[in-house]
Parts: sequence; C-alpha cells; structure tokens
Amino acid sequence: MAFDLILRGGHVIDPSQNIDAVMDVAFTDGKVAKVGKNLKATATTDVRDVSGYIVSPGLIDLHTHVYWGGTSLGIDAEEFCRLSGVTTAVDTGSAGPGNFAGFRKHVIEPSQVRILAYLHVSHAGIYGFSQRVMVGESEEMRLMNPIDAVKVADANRDVIVGIKVRVGAHASGTSGIAPLDIALQVAEETGLPLMAHIDHPPPSYEEVVERLRGGDVLTHCFRPFPNSPATAQGTVKPCVLRARERGVIFDIGHGKGSFAFKTARAMLANGFPPDTISSDVHALCIEGPAFDQVTTMSKFLMLGMPLQEVIARSTVNAAMALKRPELGSLKAGSAGDATILKVREGRFDYVDVVGEHLIGDRKIASEGVVLAGKWWHPKRSQRFKKQVAS
Repeated sequence: MAFDLILRGGHVIDPSQNIDAVMDVAFTDGKVAKVGKNLKATATTDVRDVSGYIVSPGLIDLHTHVYWGGTSLGIDAEEFCRLSGVTTAVDTGSAGPGNFAGFRKHVIEPSQVRILAYLHVSHAGIYGFSQRVMVGESEEMRLMNPIDAVKVADANRDVIVGIKVRVGAHASGTSGIAPLDIALQVAEETGLPLMAHIDHPPPSYEEVVERLRGGDVLTHCFRPFPNSPATAQGTVKPCVLRARERGVIFDIGHGKGSFAFKTARAMLANGFPPDTISSDVHALCIEGPAFDQVTTMSKFLMLGMPLQEVIARSTVNAAMALKRPELGSLKAGSAGDATILKVREGRFDYVDVVGEHLIGDRKIASEGVVLAGKWWHPKRSQRFKKQVAS
C-alpha cells in the first residue's frame, strides 16, 4: 500500500489500542492506514520526522463555542484548533433550532476542522452572553422550543450529536430545573444524549445529576462550591457515585467559572477522575482562565493524572461519549486525524476559575496537526520539514 503521509519516529500514545511506544503512523485517502515500525515510503509520500515528539489521535474538545459571528461567545474554530491541537471541536449549544441553519452553512460546512454540535433546546441557543450583557437563555421559558429542536436534530444527524441545556441561577434563573425536564423530553424523542450545564444553585447538583440517564453528559462536573460534586468533608456526593454507576459521563468543561483545583483534588483523591477533559473555550475565557484544550489537559497532568490517561480523556473517551468510534483513535480505517504534542519542562503558572494558582513543572504543548490524512499546521510547520523518500 502506498501511503500519502507518514509521521516518522514519534512516541505514539493511542489509548484506544493501548499503544505507548515509538512507532510510525501512516495515512492514506484521508484515513489512518497503519501504525508500525519502519513503514516504507514512496516518492510521493509526505514524510515528517516527529522523533522526540508525542503522536496522539486527533484531540477532541468535547465542549467549545465556535459559532463565530453568530453569537458573542463564539471563537474561530480553525484558529483555535491549529494552536491547541484539536481536530474535532464540539460546539455545545451555541445554536438552537432557530439559528442552527446559519451555524451549519456559515461555520460548520466551510470549516476545515471537524465541528460537531449539541443543539440547544432554547430557540436561539446561547445568544445573550458577552462582557456587558449576560442573559440566561433558559430563564425565558417562552424560548424553549422542543418541537422544532426535534425536527432540526433529526434533519442534521450527521453533525448534531446531542441536545444541550443550561440550568442554574445564571442560566435558568427563576425557571429552575424546568428547562432540563424539557430538554430530556427532546433527548428521549430523538434518541440522542443530553449534555447538561450546571452553575450556581438553584437547582442543586443533586437535582440535576439524579435526572441524567446513562450516556448523558454532565459538563462543569468539577465545579467550585456551591454546587460542587464533593462534600465539605472531601468525599464524593452519593448522587454522583450513583450517576456514574448509571453511565452518566462526567465532563470538565473548564470555561470561565466551572473548574476548581480544590474540587479536582478531592475528586481525584477519592478515585473519581473525569470521564472527559474539555476546555469550554469561548470569547470570555480564551485569554484565561481556560485558554485552550492543551492547557486544560496540562492542569490534570499537574494534579497527578498520568499522561496516557489525560490523552485518553481527550481522545477515545470523548469519541465514546459522542458515539463516534471512528474518532479518537489511530486504528487502521479511523478518521485520519492526529495531534503532535510535546511535554515541555519549566515553570508554568496555572490558574483556576476562583483564582487559585498552581505552579507546575510541565506543560503539554501542541506542535502540529494532521487533518483528514494531511499535514495541517500554523507558521511553525518548518519544524517538521518534508523528507525525501528513501
């Protein structure tokens, strides 16, 4: 078999196959072709020497907001993904049934990077959040649009992976838990999983978690007090343990206000790691405290999670949550995406959403991206020059 691209001599970490070794990765026709040693190139093969670097499946950020220009929260997906090593950006509720068509036509379809979406049950999605205007879309019950949400989800099954709702004092205000109950009906009707946002009470963490089904995602799962999953005594709340037993997926969703080192330490100490690590990157947190996906991953590395597990929670685990097994893996036939990473050593200042600083000695950095079997990288691409086949 002739290969279009070979990543030569990198340290391959692919948790989907339990690979943790120096190997080559080859791509053909936009898909992964083979992982092995000393793969043979032809005269037409693009060969990149990535020795000394980590090669992982393409990173999946399970929580982003990339409806750039359509909402005030939206960031540019391609720019973000190039710099943070993300090959699949999952937008979580930026658009609802009333404006999803524009999101699809103007952002998703033209994008080189893969964009999947959770459809918001609110008519216009998250439309009222900026530096000056903050209106919780779920507080206005007249905007709940379950009938059209079902129609739009069914018509866009190729890119819509679930239903999104936001509840909490900031998101649903006086409407409380009611938007979650409506969104669960949409999820049931469509057969799709639900992603639930939670912020300050009401409703309580317990009320939200107890309603979620196996396969549903609780994002912002390591929030600070109030509505933290940990008790004052540093144990895991019983409702959280029951939810994991049901198969509820716990996602980080760092964002501007939803991740605390104190909570993470308590949960990890109790043997309760998150299922997925995501940034919740948007216009209000891209300059801190979330920054990007690799910074969020680095925080867990500094909290003691092994690198292989950090990568698993940003690749194969996220793919499983999306029910997209062709993603998050370097198995032959998988989507031809890969991320080239480097764990840099030095002194790095990490901050959470309550202002606690953690000084770490390592940082995961994105150094290159392969998309659909082709080298795709910003200005520093000369670092991995194309080699002449031998």
